[in-house]
Amino acid sequence: MNSEKDDFQQKNYIKKSFFYRFSQFVGFLLGARFFIAILLTFALYVSTFFLFNQDETFRKFVFDFKVHGIIFCTVLTILAGGIINQFYDFEKDYVVKPFRTRVQSFIKQKYFLYAYLVLSIISLGVAWMISHRVFVFFVVYQFFMWFYSHKLSRILILNNLTFVSLTLYPFFGMMVYYETFSKKVLLMAVFLFLILLCIDIVKDTLTKSVDKAFGYTTIPNYFKTKNSKIIIIFLLVITMTVSIKLILRTGISGFMAYYFSGGLFVFILCIYLLLSSYRRATFLILNILRLWVFVGIVAMLLNGLEGKL
Repeated sequence: MNSEKDDFQQKNYIKKSFFYRFSQFVGFLLGARFFIAILLTFALYVSTFFLFNQDETFRKFVFDFKVHGIIFCTVLTILAGGIINQFYDFEKDYVVKPFRTRVQSFIKQKYFLYAYLVLSIISLGVAWMISHRVFVFFVVYQFFMWFYSHKLSRILILNNLTFVSLTLYPFFGMMVYYETFSKKVLLMAVFLFLILLCIDIVKDTLTKSVDKAFGYTTIPNYFKTKNSKIIIIFLLVITMTVSIKLILRTGISGFMAYYFSGGLFVFILCIYLLLSSYRRATFLILNILRLWVFVGIVAMLLNGLEGKL
């Protein structure tokens, strides 16, 4: 009888242990923004080969280990940035994202800090082996990742501008690496900057009360909801103007032309939702814009494949 009881307890312990370890693993992935890092990696490879890389063949690109090294360092830096950001925003996330915070609680915060240091050191080590310029590039990137989480995320307007700039920083690095400077690339960068800025402000609208409670001065809790909507509409109108310029002035064609044309209708829909009295309009706009960014990456991939083939 005791033997059966011991076996049951042992099996129960193994199940709990497995669940605990699995929860720790999932908690780490969520804390490091792992899935966002995967999306950015995909976007980096697509934009690097099909937008910035104008001369190299696919074979040469595959064996360009310097580029893969830079993207690898970028991914590690993004993971480290996600960890340090959740470390500073833990109390806020506990209210805004209770499920994720509960899963992350399976890992002590000190282990997140250890992971942050390890990822940062490996990233800088690989960057140093690539070149001194790449090393400096990632020192600057990591510093502003930390400084944003530590200080800038609480400062009005600077928080949004810094967040979007840090998101685009690796793409800027690739553009400089390949020396791809053109009107088309510049307008596409402005388009992406504006749409990401809209996403960040809309996201702040959803967490307005919590941000105010924890000392984050954002556009929605400083200018109030009505004025925030006017700002978002203004940014969407500018984004539409950039889209029209891309279509008419740069000779863009294929899937990307369809993407920027379709974007006009998407942004008009977002403006309509902002002006409507629909209760969940803000949440819907946020997901529409996020989806449209992903559609843009896929459109660039398909456009590139069409051009190469």
